[in-house]
Amino acid sequence: MEMDVQQKYDAYPDHIRPKMQSLRNLIYEVAQTTEGVGELEETLKWGEPAYLPSQTKSGTTIRIDWKPKKPDQIGMYVNCNTTLVDTYRTLFEDVLEFEGNRAVILPVDQPLPQKPLMICIRMALRYHLDKHT
Repeated sequence: MEMDVQQKYDAYPDHIRPKMQSLRNLIYEVAQTTEGVGELEETLKWGEPAYLPSQTKSGTTIRIDWKPKKPDQIGMYVNCNTTLVDTYRTLFEDVLEFEGNRAVILPVDQPLPQKPLMICIRMALRYHLDKHT
């Protein structure tokens, strides 16, 4: 992990850090098991941990963050110019919460909904490959 990204994770409150790390691990797990994605670039974009399949250009960036202004939630953000959140909403409106056309909202006091999140992550990491099919 790059130093600036590590510092960002280290700065999260103690009760938030494990959930953020679990979400990060889930992104990497999906990337490793999804055809066409390849290695991820991990960096900060807009001060938030960001993950992009930079070698293959197969998908769009996923950002994750917790903000003190909304202490009860973690956000998983995708490019608002994609159709991803609309698709997520169609598939998982009864399981996930959303913010506009850019984020999946995850309550900090509940377990991560692994299976729906894995599908959402996979769709983002393959967005450019799959939009042509």
